[in-house]
Amino acid sequence: MASTSRVEPKVTCPNHPDAVLVEDYRAGDMICSECGLVVGDRVIDVGSEWRTFSNDKAAKDPSRVGDAQNPLLSGGDLTTMIGKGTGAASFDEFGNNKYQNRRTMSSSDRAMMNAFKEISTMADRINLPRNIVDRTNNLFKQVYEQKSLKGRSNDAIASACLYIACRQEGVPRTFKEICAVSRISKKEIGRCFKLILKALETNVDLITTGDFMSRFCSNLGLTKQVQMAATYIARKAVELDLVPGRSPISVAAAAIYMASQASAEKRTQKEIGDIAGVADVTIRQSYRLIYPRAPDLFPADFKFDTPVDKLPQL
Repeated sequence: MASTSRVEPKVTCPNHPDAVLVEDYRAGDMICSECGLVVGDRVIDVGSEWRTFSNDKAAKDPSRVGDAQNPLLSGGDLTTMIGKGTGAASFDEFGNNKYQNRRTMSSSDRAMMNAFKEISTMADRINLPRNIVDRTNNLFKQVYEQKSLKGRSNDAIASACLYIACRQEGVPRTFKEICAVSRISKKEIGRCFKLILKALETNVDLITTGDFMSRFCSNLGLTKQVQMAATYIARKAVELDLVPGRSPISVAAAAIYMASQASAEKRTQKEIGDIAGVADVTIRQSYRLIYPRAPDLFPADFKFDTPVDKLPQL
């Protein structure tokens, strides 16, 4: 018995059978390229559901539906969310929803999802890259699963994890910078920071004046020459043990103030303090410690606009 195969009819233009048909996916039509006659409608688009942007390729695949799988969640985030019903068939005789999302995600996954969103929001506010966010999410998951910080809010733990991730990735941020983008006090973030380091048995590299110098000078609009001079001044001050017990942030701020006052691009203590997140009096105290050795702190090739003996004595 001979087998018969079904042959699908080919869609062609009745006036121009050999013409190439153009597919209009937006309207769902097939149009003759010769006369413009619509010869077919309700065409199904089998391509990507979203447009692909070049800067999004590394983060997600826009050609697929739904969110990407999250390995940090117990279910891989492969859950189904039921939309709110609008028709009569969505409610029972008492007016309650027939379909609910109550059990689609565990409470721990829900808490971590909320924390991940908060971390992503904070990172976006201070322009941190994706690798910082990923490391912060991993730190938060480890702390959350250990249950070693019971009684602390998840937002405080997330803020402390972001601070630790920044230092581990070599782009440290100050406590005040993290505090400015979160709803947690500086003291609470500091407490969680110490508890997390103890719980995870990890450590972070000590911060130095050079970690903040380029960012502070850039935000102040200072040139490369002033930045290099401020970096040199801060390093020499630490080497000569002129600023014992002073934080690297306050030393960096004092070095920037001294370098700017010696150049043509002078900045006030208030301008530097606003960028560095330190008080004017803190800058003055560190400046007074390094001022007596000012001639020994500047690099040899620095071009003075104001001589060293004319610098402010405060």
